[in-house]
Amino acid sequence: MNGGTLALVGATGGAGTTRTAVEMGATLARAGRSVAILDAAVATQGLATHVEGRIGDDVTAVMTGDAALGDALYDADLDAPGRIAFCPAHAPFERLARAKTPESARAFETAVADAATCFDHVLLDVPPVAANQSVAALATAERRALVAPATRRGRDLLPRHQGRLRDLGAPETAVVATRADAEGAITLPDADYGIPEASTDAQVPTALDPSSALAPAVAQATEGLLDIDLDLTFPDPGMLDRFN
Repeated sequence: MNGGTLALVGATGGAGTTRTAVEMGATLARAGRSVAILDAAVATQGLATHVEGRIGDDVTAVMTGDAALGDALYDADLDAPGRIAFCPAHAPFERLARAKTPESARAFETAVADAATCFDHVLLDVPPVAANQSVAALATAERRALVAPATRRGRDLLPRHQGRLRDLGAPETAVVATRADAEGAITLPDADYGIPEASTDAQVPTALDPSSALAPAVAQATEGLLDIDLDLTFPDPGMLDRFN
């Protein structure tokens, strides 16, 4: 099975990287795949908001050697034939600080490799690259996608992060533009895929609803980024025609 490990890297804060990872995970689960989503954005801890119930051990506990990966995985309760397991960051400041060491970054790489042996796909939620765990995510991922909003800020900061990934010897496989249909959205010249803005009151993950505008666009991006065919059907091609 193709796909392996994909790092979704924010080109700026608030790019929608976490939401994109969750929606892609839901799309894979809808196709019957198993997927683990690991949080490398330990400072913002956004993935934790998608975990229902109490979070005990988290990804920083794995990175610091305080817990095994299996103890920090939380299955999502989704109406889908596949499986999503989140490995979020949810920790006190003391452990967050310890999780930013080079040793913890190497432990993160090991956790990603371990997850890849248990799941069909592994998605990494990576913030703009500025810390050891982000570099580790880039180093261990087989594929990397830069995620940027279809805004002037996204357009302006995208080249900086493309250069940063090249400097690290881990250039992006593709660029994903988020909020591609929002009012005032602009075209990102380097964008390979566009994902529309989800309604603020929409169910999360929205991609589980095949009739939503988001679902086919996320499916197209997921298939392209992972080089797979999910064989999903949609009642309306929706946004796809805009990015073909």
